[in-house]
Amino acid sequence: MASIRREVLIRAPAAQVWDAVRDVGALHRRLVPGFVVDTRLEPGARVVTFGNGQVRRELILDIDDEERRLAWAIVDSPLRHYSASAQIFGAGPNACRFVWIADLLPDEMAGAVAGMIEQGLAVARDTLEKSAAVA
Repeated sequence: MASIRREVLIRAPAAQVWDAVRDVGALHRRLVPGFVVDTRLEPGARVVTFGNGQVRRELILDIDDEERRLAWAIVDSPLRHYSASAQIFGAGPNACRFVWIADLLPDEMAGAVAGMIEQGLAVARDTLEKSAAVA
């Protein structure tokens, strides 16, 4: 099983970033607009439409406000397995680290998935820093 870990520094308060991450139905508006173009909530899950046209159903496994951690799993994908988490760590009063970890099968898809994670983190950083500058 391949494991991918990526992180990015975001110049925005951790509480503000976490509020956007935990808002699981608003990915396309608050966190990664353009990278995700629509999010529809279902009981215990969300259906995510990516900018590249892919549509995936993601089970929401956990939203932990104390640890600022969201965990999810994709259930309808060419991947045999995909589970991931996003966690926000404070890095001073106006900055935080956004850490995204994913485990997946088959291993051969790790490069493509890592590229999507990196793209998603870049969009999240830009979106959240712009939002913090306005607040």
